[in-house]
This record gives sequence, C-alpha cells and structure tokens, in this order.
Amino acid sequence: MAESALRTPAGMDVEVHEATPGCFAVVGSLTFPSARHAAERGIRAFEASSATSLEADLSGVRSADSAGLAVLLNWLAWAHRSGRKLAFLHVPASIADLARISEAAAIIGS
Repeated sequence: MAESALRTPAGMDVEVHEATPGCFAVVGSLTFPSARHAAERGIRAFEASSATSLEADLSGVRSADSAGLAVLLNWLAWAHRSGRKLAFLHVPASIADLARISEAAAIIGS
C-alpha cells in the first residue's frame, strides 16, 4: 500500500488513546471535518477499556467547533448506554463557550 494511502486526511487528525487506566488523551482537532472520525475513535478506545469510570483529557485538542461539542455529547450518550461514567478534563474554551450558550455546560461539566 502506498504511503499516501496510510496518511490521515487533512482535518481528520484526531487520536484517542488510554494514557493511564480509565484516562484517555484526546489529541488533534474536534471540528466538522473530524467529528465522525473522532466519535468513532473515542468509542472504540472507551470500549477497549475495562474501567467503568472514564476521563477524557482534552488538553491536546488544538482546534474545536460546535461539531466538537456534538462529539462530546455523543461520547456521553455512549457512556450512559454502556453503564459507564465519563468526565471531561481541560475542555477547550470554544467548546465550553458553545456549551454555555446552548445550555449544555452542566452536561459536559464545564
């Protein structure tokens, strides 16, 4: 397979990995181009963990928009359906601001 075929498409550069048991590092962009990819990667990473209480550290998020807020809400819905708890650490200001104006701040804990 050609090297270019292995590259992540522009705007979809997001990684979610378990840094320590139950604590996940989210690195990259949570924007419209990456939202679906981010949602899927996060859920796959969370499902692979045996922890019932999860934290997503968003300090590595370089850019975020309203689609990023939708990703966080999607992850919370997955956690609820799975009987797990999920908390967010270091929520980017852009997502926290959007959450406040859309009355979702309490939901994401910002």
